[in-house]
Amino acid sequence: MPTTNDIRATFLDYFAANGHQIVPSSSLVPNNDPTLLFTNAGMVQFKNVFTGQETRPYSRATTAQKVVRAGGKHNDLDNVGYTARHHTFFEMMGNFSFGDYFKAEAIELAWKLVTGTFGLPKDRLLTTVYSEDEEAAALWRKIAGLPDSRIIRIPTTDNFWRMGDTGPCGPCSEIFYDHGPEVAGGPPGSPDEDGDRFTEIWNLVFMQYFENPPGVRSPLPRPSIDTGLGLERFAAILQGKRDNYDIDTFRALILASAEVTGQDPDGPFNASHRVVADHLRSTSFLIADGVLPSKDGRGYVLRRIMRRAMRHLHMMGTTEPTFYRLVPALIRQMGSAYPELVQARALIEETMRGEEERFKAMLDRGLALLEDETSHLAPGAPLPGAVAFKLYDTFGFPLDLTQDALRNSHHEVDVAGFDEAMEVQRQRARAAWSGSGDSATETVWFEARDKFGASEFLGYTTEVSDAEVQAVVVDGVSVDAAGPGTKVEILLNQTPFYGESGGQVGDTGMITAKGLQIAVTDTQKKLGDLLVHTGTVIEGTVHPGEAVTARVDHERRSAIRAHHSATHLLHEALRRRLGAHVTQKGSLNAPDRLRFDVSQPRPITPEELADIEAEVNARIRENTEVTTRHMTPEEAIEQGAMALFGEKYGDEVRVVSMGAPEDGRAAWSIELCGGTHVRRTGDIGLFRITAENGVSSGVRRIEAVTGKAAEEAAVTTEQRLFQMAAMMRVTPAEAPERLAVLLEERKVMERQLSDLQRKLAAGGDGTPKVEEVAGTSLVARNVGDLPPKELKPLADSLRKEIGSGVVALVSTADGKGSIVVAVTTDRAEQVDAVALVRLASAAMGGKGGGGRRDMAQAGGPDISKAQAALDAIRKALPDMLKG
Repeated sequence: MPTTNDIRATFLDYFAANGHQIVPSSSLVPNNDPTLLFTNAGMVQFKNVFTGQETRPYSRATTAQKVVRAGGKHNDLDNVGYTARHHTFFEMMGNFSFGDYFKAEAIELAWKLVTGTFGLPKDRLLTTVYSEDEEAAALWRKIAGLPDSRIIRIPTTDNFWRMGDTGPCGPCSEIFYDHGPEVAGGPPGSPDEDGDRFTEIWNLVFMQYFENPPGVRSPLPRPSIDTGLGLERFAAILQGKRDNYDIDTFRALILASAEVTGQDPDGPFNASHRVVADHLRSTSFLIADGVLPSKDGRGYVLRRIMRRAMRHLHMMGTTEPTFYRLVPALIRQMGSAYPELVQARALIEETMRGEEERFKAMLDRGLALLEDETSHLAPGAPLPGAVAFKLYDTFGFPLDLTQDALRNSHHEVDVAGFDEAMEVQRQRARAAWSGSGDSATETVWFEARDKFGASEFLGYTTEVSDAEVQAVVVDGVSVDAAGPGTKVEILLNQTPFYGESGGQVGDTGMITAKGLQIAVTDTQKKLGDLLVHTGTVIEGTVHPGEAVTARVDHERRSAIRAHHSATHLLHEALRRRLGAHVTQKGSLNAPDRLRFDVSQPRPITPEELADIEAEVNARIRENTEVTTRHMTPEEAIEQGAMALFGEKYGDEVRVVSMGAPEDGRAAWSIELCGGTHVRRTGDIGLFRITAENGVSSGVRRIEAVTGKAAEEAAVTTEQRLFQMAAMMRVTPAEAPERLAVLLEERKVMERQLSDLQRKLAAGGDGTPKVEEVAGTSLVARNVGDLPPKELKPLADSLRKEIGSGVVALVSTADGKGSIVVAVTTDRAEQVDAVALVRLASAAMGGKGGGGRRDMAQAGGPDISKAQAALDAIRKALPDMLKG
């Protein structure tokens, strides 16, 4: 009896021997069809070859393609575990001709493989053809020798394949296996066709026409072949089984499930073992292809699959995380054919374990609520939608998980009530957002969010992806088209563009299609999870529903990643050098620089900054891997992760770790962060701090650059040093010492100059020029360019020299008037320096002034009135002395 691995190898080897190129399975995340959630057929990776957009060095190919059908219109999740042939993950074997051979050779290759190589009895086989395809029927008679009674003509679209509303299309022909009359069910096309007697083995698609517009077909210049054979179904037939779950691969996984749970593989929990075995495969392969559990998109479907399996494990009595313990059994079965499972084993197991730990924390409470609610229901009565929504909203139960949990109790869910509760929550969210002061133009994005759901961000793993335009918005209004020169906001179903958040600026780049170019100048997050691309249509016209390619500006993104990653290292270095009080108060991660605000009560000294810069560069030189994990915020904090300022965290966070383990921590730096980062710390390059200053009380700002920007800063600094050294006629190494000498010489000269200025201001020979006013001495002088800061010391010196009287000095340095009045102690009761300086200021067009009765200072903008200011003092002085 051939094993599943034997069958796969035999199939591929057979077609290789017949001139086909063996092409490895593509990822479960399709990179050439934005309309697909997951790869759902073998032809997906060849779609552009069939349409002529891509050429390959071969015209015949064969594959064993990984396939997931658990979301969108291809959703088999609800039936998995309860039927013989439904799976979320399966393998689609296929052979393809790109304009090489057509119907005759495709039929001959299939028939010889099935009946010759694999030895299925011809009398157990029958075929279907499209009712209008007499050519295919004639070929089955000629090549296979089948009578008309075993060539069934199907008039419906079940036997006519289309790639889409327009594009390549053609009739199909299927091979069926007859299990015998003892099994219930009728042949295809009959009223009993849903029975188990007849199993479809292979579907041959004859890509013969091009349809455009719908209903109008023209012959393709190079007709092609696309076939699909379900490996699990075929293995069941070859191994003498009627149930896919009885084949060797599934049986091994079911036995592994029985071993870890202690439950009989064929006992009352048989369906649960089957669910676990199937979901183990889809979960592991999706994680290996880069999908991680999340709240939206592919990650949400993965989480649904995982939680369904985990609930069945819980039903079988497991109390600790168990799902991840089954990964070795899967690798033993499929690791040789799919080495990505082996390579990603650690990630798969860690993701499974973390997800099950989180789910188990909510599962008991959710199931208790469900049990309590169902205990009050009449037999057959539906579970209220509000209860199902509470399970979803509070305990993380997807609707289908609740439906699955109710399966054995014969209750259904009031889905309409669930949808109504969901809508009420949306309205509450919309009202809360509207009340937060955000622009009313956000209404268009609420409508888009309700219609399309959250955007799926692909930018952690790629900078280029195909996508589908969901909405085109111009001036806050959704439109059906936008042409050249129009400023637009574009919503895509999936995108590699990062939306500005967490201090990281939004990505720029291009959105393109044939005849279409949109220059994206910014990407913003709307309503928390919509990624909106702002840009201008350069060429063509963009429409909703259009397939496009989104490409991030690689150089700019790389620079942003480096600055963002360096910020994490800087944060940790600051805390280690200055203390644990250092926390982030704001940040900017741009392509040309980073800005980092932290709580710090005093300026950071140059010595401290040098140490911090050296520490960051040391971590960069270690070139350790930058890793990311998903966990609850509580788990992350327990592991020493730092939350970033301004971020809002849900029930799951992304934890970024950098640097070698130290001080008992898993890594040198561990932070909660949703941004994009380098793969290894060495990718940051050089790190240089360019500035440190205060921005508010207790908050210091550090500015820095990395990579190319840091190199340019270093070159600029070095050039300036050489220029200064040349000006001082010394080498750069001698420049600091020479500069210190020059600065000291300057201080000496400034003191000498100050002394000279004072002497000149006092009268040239140092003796004050004294005049008599109402019986008291007055020194009143315009001291010209004497700096204002020198006025008070000079006035105080002159006051001491005259012994009794008043000193009034005016400076006109730098085009601004400054006045100082000083009064000796014996005259201070009669003469008020503040009143005199205010009169002088008014004469020069100034306002006010202040000080003490014996010394006051003021200013005035009109320096041409300096003498008038002194005259105002002379005029006011006699009246003061009389009083």
